[in-house]
Amino acid sequence: MILVFAERSEDELYRQAVTFANSLANGDPVQAVGVDDPAGYSPDGSATALAQVIRDRAPAAVVAPGTDRSNEVLAHVAAMLDLPMAANCISVTPGDPLTLTRIRWGGSLLEQARLHGSPALLTVAPHAVAADPAIEVDVEEIPAAPGSVRVAERVETTTAGVSLADADVVVSGGRGVGSAEGFAVIEELAELLNAAVGCSRAVTSAGWRPHTDQVGQTGTKIAPSLYITCGISGATQHMAGCKGAKKLMAINSDREASIFASADYAVIGDLHEVVPAISAEIRKTRGG
Repeated sequence: MILVFAERSEDELYRQAVTFANSLANGDPVQAVGVDDPAGYSPDGSATALAQVIRDRAPAAVVAPGTDRSNEVLAHVAAMLDLPMAANCISVTPGDPLTLTRIRWGGSLLEQARLHGSPALLTVAPHAVAADPAIEVDVEEIPAAPGSVRVAERVETTTAGVSLADADVVVSGGRGVGSAEGFAVIEELAELLNAAVGCSRAVTSAGWRPHTDQVGQTGTKIAPSLYITCGISGATQHMAGCKGAKKLMAINSDREASIFASADYAVIGDLHEVVPAISAEIRKTRGG
C-alpha cells in the first residue's frame, strides 16, 4: 500500500502526488490521509498523527506534495521514525532500495540516488508530474496530535485580478524594470492578456512588489501556458519556480542573460520599449 499525505485535497499539487503514488504502487492500493488540525497548522502535531498512521498501516511508501508545509511535516515524520526522506522527486523506480531522480540546488541539477529504509518518505517536485484526472482517491481525515506550534493569527492577502499560482499566463518583471513605477507597463500587458503579474526576488527585496508576487524557489511555483519575463536575468532560484511553464518568452537587453538558454522565444531589447510595443500591437489586433 502507498500512503499519500493530503495537505489540501482540492489542490493541483495533491493530485500530482496521487498520480506519482499510483505509478509507484504497481497495482497495490493507494490511500490518502489529511490532518484535521484545530491549531490551524502545527507541523509536529500533524507529523505525530501521520507517523502513527504509518506505524499502524505499514505502507511501502509515503508520498506528499512538494510544498513547504508537506516537506516540513514529512521531515518531522522522518525524524520521529528514524528514516531518510527524499524531497522534490520527479521519478522513482521500485526496488530495494528505491532508485529515484530528484531536483537539487534550486533546479540547477538532477540527482539520481538510492533510498534505503522502509517505508520510503517522498515529496513530489511541484509540476514535475502531470496530474491524471482519472485517478481518484478518497481522503480520510485524521485528528492532529497536540503540537508545540499553533497559528496565532492569519493575515489574508489581497490579490487584484488573476491568481499567480492558477494563471494561464504570467508576466513577470525583474531588476531591469528599474522601479516600482516601472511595473506600470508590466501591469498593462498583463491586463490585456488576462494574466497575473509576477516578479523576481530582487524586486521584492527592493520593496517594489510584495512577496506574494514573487516567482521562484522561495516564492510561488507556477505552471502557466505562457510565462513572459521582463528584465529577469534567469537566476537558478527563479528558474526553479517557473519550470512548469509550457512556453517561456524572455525580454532582456543583455543578450548574454542566462534566461535565454531556457527561453522558447527571446527578445533582446529594452523592456520599456518592447513591452509597450507588444501592448500596442495587441490593442491594434483587437481594434482598440
